Amino acid sequence: MNAYKTYITIEDPKQVILSDLPFQAGQRVEVIILAKDNQRATLAEELRKLFKEIQAIHADNPLTDEEIAAEIEAYRRGE
Repeated sequence: MNAYKTYITIEDPKQVILSDLPFQAGQRVEVIILAKDNQRATLAEELRKLFKEIQAIHADNPLTDEEIAAEIEAYRRGE
């Protein structure tokens, strides 16, 4: 089976027009339509929200330099 992949933007949800296809007139083909999920954009937005939440927590309860240094040392000791 030969495969051909192309991308289009839906302009009218009632019809899809494909043009300049590499097939013969009368040739039988199978058509599968998959919606492109923009997963990267979704993940990036979730990460931005998480950063804002973390920043808000820190703004309400900031850590001192000494507390940060103590946490780093504890991590290095494996605690």
